Order: sequence, then structure tokens, then C-alpha cells
Amino acid sequence: MTQIPESSDFAGIRNWVFDLDNTLYPHHSNLFAQIDTRMTAYVSELLELPRDQARVLQKELYREHGTTLNGLMVRHGIDPDDFLQKVHDIDYTHLAPDPALGAQIRTLPGRKFIFTNGDRGHAERTAAQLGILDHFDDIFDIVAAGLVPKPARETYDKFTALHRVAGADSVMFEDLARNLAVPKALGMKTVLIVPRNFEPTFAEIWEQDADKEDDVDYVTDDLAGFLTAVNPAAAKA
Repeated sequence: MTQIPESSDFAGIRNWVFDLDNTLYPHHSNLFAQIDTRMTAYVSELLELPRDQARVLQKELYREHGTTLNGLMVRHGIDPDDFLQKVHDIDYTHLAPDPALGAQIRTLPGRKFIFTNGDRGHAERTAAQLGILDHFDDIFDIVAAGLVPKPARETYDKFTALHRVAGADSVMFEDLARNLAVPKALGMKTVLIVPRNFEPTFAEIWEQDADKEDDVDYVTDDLAGFLTAVNPAAAKA
């Protein structure tokens, strides 16, 4: 499933596609935990449920519909704009800027994209806090996807049609193996981002995606370090 990356393996890559949450920033920063908490609160308030019951339902919606938002839209017809605004009303200041990551992304050859199940505002605020926003050519968010989340094939089709991203000159970085199945089928290289030192929470995530092992070419818990290893510009420095 995994290989030690060589810069030559990525010499032909011209399209670099990154998921956002728990990918461009490390899992241990707990930024997404704030969103997760707000989603539980949203479900609790919407359905007048105790927090523990709302939490169980939220996770059920996520498993069955790809995102909590999609599940709430299907089952309860909620306003997606209201949901996205409320769950992304979080504190970004605890997320540390990552100049090492920024330096690598900036010098990658070709185009760079953020492809997220979150919304553009959240992606922009997160990337700005990390100090990497200006290094991307575009952000493809859940609104651009017609509110249909990854891993739905139609969402990737919209992204690839818009930006002509597919094939052997492209790579996708993700923290969920299930979201790498379509990119792999499109001929892209795939990189799974895991929590630092494979923290215990990762075991639960991987158990849900164990059947996607063949869709993962590389695994790393250090995105900046991985990019340093495969970035032709870094090799020449």
C-alpha cells in the first residue's frame, strides 16, 4: 500500500489537489473538532435532542450520507447556507501558521487546488491562518459541488471538468481513503494523510476504509516533509 516517496515518482505531476480539513493542517490541531462540536449542537437544536442523542444521530447521518449536511438536507430539508455559516463559526487563531508547508506548496510545479467538502469561506480562513492561501489557483468547495459531497463520483466529475485535472500528471492528498477511490480510478496518484504517529483515532477511521487500501499509493503523517521529498524544486535547492 505504501512506498517511500522519491522525487522522480512525482516528476511529471502538474496538478496538486489537496483536501482541507485534517489534510492541510494536522489532525492534532483539533480545528475540525470545533466544527464537529458545532454540528452536534446544530442537530441538537434543530431536533430538540439531548446532546448525546444528537451526537449519535450526527454520526449516523455522516456515515449514511457522506456529510452531516447532506444527511440533514435529505431527512429534514434544512437550509445549507444556515448550516455552513453556523458550523464554521469557529476560532481559527489556535491554528499555527505553517511556513514550511507554505514554502513547499508555493514551489510545486504546476497548479494547486483545494478540494473540500467544506465551504469556500472556511477554506479561505483556514488557508489564510496557515499562511498558504495565496499559493492555490482555486478552491473547489461543497457549493461548487452542488452540495453533493466526496466521495460521490459526480462531484469529482464536476471538479475535473472545471479544471481539467485527471490522469498521471495529477495527485490528490486526503485524510480519508474512501475519498481517494475515484482519483485512483481517474489515474491520479493518491496520498493518504494520517494523524501524527497514527494516533488512536486513526484506527477507527481506517477500519471504516479498510477495503480502500488498494486506492492508496502513499501514506504520510507529515505533509510538509512528504512534499519536500517529492518536490523537484526542493531537490534542486
